[in-house]
This record gives sequence, structure tokens and C-alpha cells, in this order.
Amino acid sequence: MAGIEHIKVDQDETGMRLDRWFKIHFPGLGFGQLQKLLRSGQVRVDGGRVKTDTRVQPGQMVRIPPLDVDAKDKGKPLSGKDLKHSGDGELLARMLLHEDDKVFVLNKPAGLAVQGGSGVTRHIDKMLDAWTNQRGEKPRLVHRLDRDTSGVLVIARTRGAAQKLTAAFRERDTKKTYWSLVKGVPRKRDDKISTWLVKEATPDGDRMRIAKHGEDGADHAVSYYRVLETAAQNLAWLEMEPYTGRTHQLRVHALHIGHPIIGDPKYFIDDPNWDFPGGVQKRLHLHARHIDIPHPNGGRLKVTAPLPPHMVQTWNLLGFPIDGPEDED
Repeated sequence: MAGIEHIKVDQDETGMRLDRWFKIHFPGLGFGQLQKLLRSGQVRVDGGRVKTDTRVQPGQMVRIPPLDVDAKDKGKPLSGKDLKHSGDGELLARMLLHEDDKVFVLNKPAGLAVQGGSGVTRHIDKMLDAWTNQRGEKPRLVHRLDRDTSGVLVIARTRGAAQKLTAAFRERDTKKTYWSLVKGVPRKRDDKISTWLVKEATPDGDRMRIAKHGEDGADHAVSYYRVLETAAQNLAWLEMEPYTGRTHQLRVHALHIGHPIIGDPKYFIDDPNWDFPGGVQKRLHLHARHIDIPHPNGGRLKVTAPLPPHMVQTWNLLGFPIDGPEDED
């Protein structure tokens, strides 16, 4: 950061402890570093000296000296160690890709559930309790990601924002782009996949399968894909876009066209004639890369999430550019 900056405390940050305020705005700044800055008077609120437990109020100005870290550390992909040893508020702050008065956008790590369920002890919905505001209003989920899928997750900060965002998803006024790595290379470089899907119970939990039109409980599902890069004829990097939002839709559709997603514990079936690539982790290679959604205040919100560590490892191994192909918009 170049020079001294002054940041105004937002209405939604009423009564927030100063150390938590810093954790949200500058997640890369350690607690010890903050204490030193406060003791030396380099960090001040409305010109006065303060402590880490000082409660900030809307409209106050926080003096920020030049720091070695800045808000760019937000949204950095998290490791399994991070998930185990971080507090809920701190962990959410480190996932943060975007925030304003109506919306949070997180980069959800692979392996962290969005909601509770059988055997789930920690999930995003429960963690959001840590961000309940002074009015007792807790941020709200407006869509879901599978537990093993990483990437962009939109959270509403207010009831009104939740209603507008939920409506945008329901009316399909959103564009969600996923990156995946699949077995083999599809014959068509880009295509539309249209099927019916139905949920069925299995010994390993619920699983989706292709159904016939008119089958009881079946829902129509439409996805689009295009091949971005390939590794010989062994693997393909796909950009996938779900038009509908069915459970496991992209995973089942990838299997349906004969190219299941690498590391998928439910839908990748071992093939004795195909060798799993060395150096690639057996974890789901599906990432919610980008979202384009109407903002509750007007205009469009567009957010991109960096790849999770296991996919960065694979992309580096295969020589794929982790920031996307040159022709990506």
C-alpha cells in the first residue's frame, strides 16, 4: 500500500471490534502486527489512539499506515490445515473475494460443506453466525455448491438482498462458469448437454442418474461446455456452464458424455484400461470460477475465484495457465 489511507467504517460494521474489522479488511495482517501499530499510534480511529477491543461506529475514520499486506490477500485459496486451525470469522474473512453493503462473495474451499447434514460438523451456514450484525441479522445463503466443489459462493448480507439474489438465481438471470478437468477429450469442442435427472438412494448416499422424460421425480437439466485445453488425449480442461441448477448436474453430465470429472468420488468410475495420472490428487477437479449476477443495488456483480491448491498443482503439472487461457474473456 502506498502512503497513509483513511477508511470509513460502514453502517454494517456498527459495534465491531477493531481487530475483527482489520481481519475482514486486511486478512494478511497478523494480530501481533496490529498490536504494534496500535501501541505506536500508527493506527488511529478519528485521530485518537485505540486498542484491539475498541468497538468501531459508522462514519468513523480508521487511519491505515503503509502495510506490507493489503486486501489482495482476500480470497486466497485455503488449505486443509487452514480449515482445521482457524476460527469461523477469521476463516470467512480469508475466503472473502468481494464485499459491499449488500453482498459477500466467498471463495469456498473444496471439502467444506455449505450446509449441515449427516456427519457434517462445520459448514458455511453455521460459520456465518460469526458475521451476525448488531441488529441480529445473519448473512444468508442464496445458492449452494457441492461440498467437494470449490469456488464462488454468493452470500446476502440483508433480507432484501437475499430476496433479490434468490430471485435472480430462480429466474436464471445469472451466469455461472465452472472449470473442470475430465477424463479423455470430448469429440465436440463445445456442445449443449440436455437430459432428465432423478435422485436415487444408494449405500454411499444420494446419487443423481440420467432419467427418462416423464419419470417420477425427474427434472430437466441443461449444461454447456467448451474445451479450453487438452493434455494429449488423456485429459481435457473444460469450461462448463449450468443453465439449470440441479444437484450434481455438471458431474452427472460430464459422466453422461463419457468424460467424468477427475477425482469425483461419486461419478468417476475406475477403468482398468485407463491410468489415473501421476502427481494428480484424487480430489474433485471442479471449481466455480466466475459468477455474473444482478447486484441488489443495480448493475451487475462479476467475481472470479482463484483455483484451489489441488487444482493449481494439477494445472502446473499439465502446463495449463492457472489464470486461464489467453482467449478467455
